[in-house]
Amino acid sequence: MRDWQGSHVETIRSEDQLCDESDMNVPIRELQVSAYQVPTESLESDGTLVWNSTTLVLVEAHAGGKIGLGYTYAAPAAGRLIRDLLAESVLRIDAMAVPAAWLAMNRAVRNLGRQGLSAGAIAAVDVALWDLKARLLDLPLVALIGPVRESIPVYGSGGFTSYSIEELQSQFHAWVESGITQVKMKVGGNPNADIDRVCAARESIGTKTKLFVDANGAYTRKQALAKAEAFADFDVCWFEEPVSSDDLEGLRLMRDRAPAAMDIAAGEYGYDLFYFRRMLDAGAVDVLQADATRCAGITGFLAVGALCQSTPILLSAHTAPSLHAHPCCALGPACHVEYFFDHARIERMFFDGALVPDGGVLFPDRSRPGMGIEFKRSDAEPYAISL
Repeated sequence: MRDWQGSHVETIRSEDQLCDESDMNVPIRELQVSAYQVPTESLESDGTLVWNSTTLVLVEAHAGGKIGLGYTYAAPAAGRLIRDLLAESVLRIDAMAVPAAWLAMNRAVRNLGRQGLSAGAIAAVDVALWDLKARLLDLPLVALIGPVRESIPVYGSGGFTSYSIEELQSQFHAWVESGITQVKMKVGGNPNADIDRVCAARESIGTKTKLFVDANGAYTRKQALAKAEAFADFDVCWFEEPVSSDDLEGLRLMRDRAPAAMDIAAGEYGYDLFYFRRMLDAGAVDVLQADATRCAGITGFLAVGALCQSTPILLSAHTAPSLHAHPCCALGPACHVEYFFDHARIERMFFDGALVPDGGVLFPDRSRPGMGIEFKRSDAEPYAISL
C-alpha cells in the first residue's frame, strides 16, 4: 500500500494481515523514500564533468518500532525505482535478515540490469536495513559488523578544476589547519594548467601533508605517464583514474611505470563484484576504491572488502564519509575514507550526528545505535524534490 506523507515523502507499507510476527522475528513493515537536491556553493568540475547540484535519495525503513536510515547520491529515478519495485521485494522480510533482503532486491532488478541506477537504489535500501538492524539491537553499526579498529583516516577531497588558485589554496589550507594530513585535488580539466595548480596546492599545504590528484579518466595513456613524472616533483603520492577506469591495460601500464612512491587508484564506478574482481585480476591498481552508495550498499561494500582480503591490495572508501566510517572500521584492508566536500557538507546539513574528522580521522559514534545519525527533516525540506 502506498500513500504520501507531506508533499515529498512517499510511504510504501505492507498490509498488516500479511505481517504475521509469529512467522518471523521483526518483519519490515514500511519504507519511506524521498529525494533532495542541494545546489553546490559554486560551479564545480573535474577532468570530465561539470555540475551545480547534488541529489540525495533517502530511505527510512520501519520495523519493530525503529526506523533505519539509508541514502545514496544518485538521480531521483533511483527513488522511483525503490518506490515502484524494490520496496515490495523487501516488505515482510525479517529485519534481522539483511542478506535475504539484499538478494531479493537483486532478483527484482534482473530485467532492468544490476549496474548503475539499480545498484544505487539497492544501496539506499540496504544501508537503511543495516542501520535498522543495529538500532533494533541497540548497537552502533560498527559493533554489529565487528570492529578491527577504533577510527579510520580521511583525506580532504575537493580542489575542483573550476576553483581559482586562491580557492584551491584556501580550501586545502583550512583542511590542514583542522588536522587533516592528506588532501586530494581534481586535474585534467585543463591539462596545460595542471602543473601550476599542483604546485600551488603543494605550496598551500607544506611538505608534510600528502597530496593526491584525481583525473577522473581525463588523460590519454601517454598524457598520464608524462603527468605522473611531473607530479612526482611535487611529491604527489596518489594518482586516481589517470586514464579511464574501463582501460584496465592503461591502468596497469600506469601502475608499472609511474614513480614508485605514487599509488594508482580506481574503482569508484564499480557496481558489482565482477567489476572489482576484473580490476584486481588485471593488476590495475595499488589501492582499490569502492563506494557503498554505488556498489549495492554496505552488503556489497563488505563483499569488496572480503575480495581485497584475498589480495595485498588496500581498500579506500569513495565519498559519503558518515556512511562509510562504520564499515571501514570493520574491514582490515580499509585504509581511508574520502572526506568529499559536497557530501560532507550535505551530511552536516541533513543529519544530526554527521561525522567530522578529529585529528584527521573519523571515529564512529559508539554512544548511538546504527550509524549514529538522525535525519533533520525540517532542515532538508527546502531541498525536497518530487519523485
